[in-house]
Amino acid sequence: MGPLTLSSFSDGLLRSSDQNPCADGAATCNHVFDLTHKPELAELAGVLIGTPTAIAVIVVFGVIARWLLHRVVDRIVRKAEEGVLPDRLNRMSVGRSATEDGDSARSRRMQRARTMGDLLKSIITGVIVAVLITMILAELNYEIGPILASAGIVGVALGFGAQNLVKDFLSGIFMIFEDQLGVGDSVDLGEASGTVEAVSLRVTRLRDVNGTVWYVRNGEILRVGNMSQNWARTVLDVTFPYREDVARVRRVLQEVAEDLWQDDEYNGVVIEQPEVWGIEAVTADAITMRVTLKTAPLEQWRVAREMRARIKARFDAEGIAAPYAHTVVVNQSPSDQSAPEGA
Repeated sequence: MGPLTLSSFSDGLLRSSDQNPCADGAATCNHVFDLTHKPELAELAGVLIGTPTAIAVIVVFGVIARWLLHRVVDRIVRKAEEGVLPDRLNRMSVGRSATEDGDSARSRRMQRARTMGDLLKSIITGVIVAVLITMILAELNYEIGPILASAGIVGVALGFGAQNLVKDFLSGIFMIFEDQLGVGDSVDLGEASGTVEAVSLRVTRLRDVNGTVWYVRNGEILRVGNMSQNWARTVLDVTFPYREDVARVRRVLQEVAEDLWQDDEYNGVVIEQPEVWGIEAVTADAITMRVTLKTAPLEQWRVAREMRARIKARFDAEGIAAPYAHTVVVNQSPSDQSAPEGA
């Protein structure tokens, strides 16, 4: 046996490391190799025990993380469902209509909160699944660098190819999050107007007054006119003849509006004292006076129809006639007519 030198010691270490089939970080394989000094047995143990155990731990960790994050989302959704909007509605109005408005607002708020909760859960699940797949591939000794680069390229290609779809989804998320509209709202979306029947992340469905169902992509909605949120207003422009006394007509309109406000049938429908704003226009044929009544959501048209009927009946009782066009006829006397030529 020759003398032990530094070169012979390093060669021995290199031969020993070459005999170890375990990769860096393969704890099971290294442990079995340290116990048995058999490369084949250590490699088999790493494949049959180490890799499945590591994958199982990764999957369990992902399931636990998903469960915890979903619990957090559920708690946020429950807090979002306990808003204060019904309390504000009840302070604005009293009676049966106020209760109905509060129930409608609460149902709408719950629907919006649950929709956002489902969206957040889907995003969380997608992210966790992507991370788990990447970690499992790394555990199986696959090079994840090219995979991530390919995924990025595919994502960019899909983004360019599905710009409208991405735009629709993003617009739908913000519409739901900002509560721009909800099921049962009467809205004006520009090209289509009517009552909202369904709101999804991609398409909003509404039905107009003629019964036509419109499907509007969320990405194409540039503005939303919502006539159903919190309160509405009935605006009536009442015309009367030029010769009528303006102060008298204003007093009559104020009395008609006050009677409607104090009517038990409209308790909670008209939520503030009516106002007569005054003369809106003066023409050669008539004077226009504006009357306004603040109402519960979606009740402005009902109040307007009732007000028109009551104003008509009161004007008839007061002898206030409807405006009409005046026609002036000028008669020329025979003496004013010039004699014809050659007479």
